[in-house]
Amino acid sequence: MKLIIGLGNPEKKYNNTRHNIGFLVIDNFAQNTNWKQKWNALYQEKQLNNEKIILIKPLTYMNLSGNSVIEFVNYYKINLDDILVIQDDLDLDIGNYRLKINSSSGGHNGIKSIIEKLNSNAFARLKVGISNNKNINTKDYVLGKFSKEEQAILNKLYPKLNEIINSFIIDGIAKTMNNYNRKNK
Repeated sequence: MKLIIGLGNPEKKYNNTRHNIGFLVIDNFAQNTNWKQKWNALYQEKQLNNEKIILIKPLTYMNLSGNSVIEFVNYYKINLDDILVIQDDLDLDIGNYRLKINSSSGGHNGIKSIIEKLNSNAFARLKVGISNNKNINTKDYVLGKFSKEEQAILNKLYPKLNEIINSFIIDGIAKTMNNYNRKNK
């Protein structure tokens, strides 16, 4: 069983904001809107290669994401190496991504909350670049909407991110990192 978590903030005012890239990626991967609600998260169950996949979008706001995640992990008894969290990353240019495991939160409050609740950082992360504009306050920047140009870049990136998620589900994080991190330019 795999748990795929897309990070973001609930409420319509946060739709299509940079900080909600995790929600956008997981919505694109899910390919439907049949979300159910449990443990303060939206979730879907899927099957891929005879394996159960649970997709979740915590509704707790970013800095409390771990509260929902721990409920799913405990109930379904999910191993840490079967978790993939999709998050935004200011240090990567828009259109770029990076897979990581066993790393710090890097100041990302959603990741910080998950690490705290799991009492571990031994889970995989798909960091999706949102660039950074040093001329804008960081909070305002991450909560800002994507421009049309940025959205066009993301639309071209979604198929690759879907490939990466599928690879994680089928092959695990080590092989996925080996295949996709080196190709990301």
